[in-house]
Amino acid sequence: MFRTRLARHAAAFWGFVVFMPVGLNYAAFLFLLIAMAVGGNLRERAGRMRAHPLWWPIVAYVGWTLIVLALRPHYKETGSDFFHGLRIALTMLMALALTREECVWALRAFLLAALLGLLLIALHHTVGLPDLQIWRAVTIMQGNKSINDALLFAMIGAGAAVLGLAHLRDAQRWHWAGPAFAATALMAIVVSLALPSRTSLLAMLVCVFAACFHQFRGHVRGLVVALGVAAVIAGIGVWQLPDSIKNKFEQGVQELEQAQAGLASDASWVTRYYMYRETTNMMLDAPVMGLGIGAWTSEWKRRAPKVLDYKNMPHNDYLWMGSQAGFPGLLALLVIIVGGVWVCWRRADLTGRVGFVGMLTLLIAASLNSALRDAQIGLSLLWIAFLCLRLVQESGSPWRGVLPPRLSGILQSGVPARSPSGGPQPPHPL
Repeated sequence: MFRTRLARHAAAFWGFVVFMPVGLNYAAFLFLLIAMAVGGNLRERAGRMRAHPLWWPIVAYVGWTLIVLALRPHYKETGSDFFHGLRIALTMLMALALTREECVWALRAFLLAALLGLLLIALHHTVGLPDLQIWRAVTIMQGNKSINDALLFAMIGAGAAVLGLAHLRDAQRWHWAGPAFAATALMAIVVSLALPSRTSLLAMLVCVFAACFHQFRGHVRGLVVALGVAAVIAGIGVWQLPDSIKNKFEQGVQELEQAQAGLASDASWVTRYYMYRETTNMMLDAPVMGLGIGAWTSEWKRRAPKVLDYKNMPHNDYLWMGSQAGFPGLLALLVIIVGGVWVCWRRADLTGRVGFVGMLTLLIAASLNSALRDAQIGLSLLWIAFLCLRLVQESGSPWRGVLPPRLSGILQSGVPARSPSGGPQPPHPL
């Protein structure tokens, strides 16, 4: 009995440690992999993976990586980049292989970890906390692990906005819209003050507007009203942003202008300008099969301005893959993420909308940061986004099992959905 439940505990453990140092994330990754191997039901898990719409895109991504590895030159970073490429695919497949119960337990643990993270942030800014590594990234903005934590809070904020929008028209549950939007506002404060991240703020804003389109597709009047409300709220939020955040965006525009004028520095947007330009050139130099797995770092050191040649990732996962495996590699990775967004778009209820927000956050993060290649982000954000995607394939009310019984009643929607097979499905709650 314990062996059959081991994967459930391992999935929950990974969900709980997503805000913690990357070493614990790797430990959770290995723990779940072992738990799945010894827990049995491997044929059932394999069938679940093969039945998912993203199975063949993931197979194409891994297969093309192996072909490029065999035929193109090798570099000092080849082993590392090949490992991370397989780790990305394996993380996706492990999430898709979970049972419904295992996925629910993982998301429960994730929400519990988010509550503890908020408590730690509050304690840090009120009474103070010892400077310990286990919670440092969630209380102080420090490197890519803090960016990961901010993106996860942004995903929760957008998900709360989804619930608020869904209850605005529900006469019996409209009173839940206020707390839901308050949770969104709280997450916006976290990613603008406690863990200031322009990528996270942008992702939350885009996801809220995209959720309006997801919910009110086919209802022009509702869409206009929802977009108007979202625009007003967003405008007020932008107006009320602290000067430090506004200055960061203004500084970003100035940095971009400096980079276009030929000035080089290690400023954030200057770095991205040169990275995107040179990485695109790498891909154009070998458009079919790329320069080889692990080529990016060596090529970057050769092409980059001296002040930036110490970087080891291009802050765009699609260009990273394209530079090393050509346009087929870029398309293989992009199809996986965009395909996940599309799978969620096709399900027109709250379960689909939460998955849509999760996958869209991942799409944006991988466009503006190394959200897949860098394990500081790619072991947590990818895991949670694909857990949300995994539930989209479940019928009924999968998210009701995630929240406590007294709260699960708020997850109600009368929007008709489609089953994973594409056929009509009666209205059901989240």
